[in-house]
Amino acid sequence: MEDKKCCGSRKTVRTEEDKKALITRLKKIEGQIRGMERMVEEDAYCPDILMQSSAATNALKSFSKVLLGCHIKGCVYDDIRKGDEAAVDEFLQVLMKLMN
Repeated sequence: MEDKKCCGSRKTVRTEEDKKALITRLKKIEGQIRGMERMVEEDAYCPDILMQSSAATNALKSFSKVLLGCHIKGCVYDDIRKGDEAAVDEFLQVLMKLMN
């Protein structure tokens, strides 16, 4: 997945293939969350729900890593090439928030 362009309006233009891949990941995560909701409604055993919660958390972290990689390869790289040093500061702020 690769960002094609990051523009001044703070949007990232992605290919249809990239969008589809990201949305597919999100829909899988959504399915996991709905599954946990059903488990709670059906009084499933707590450890079983916790295992599903852990899987959903890991899937969301994986999504974030893919998106972060796209951002670095696309927006951050392009901004640095253009001499926009503020892009590095913004990137570091994003990283700090992600690490909390």
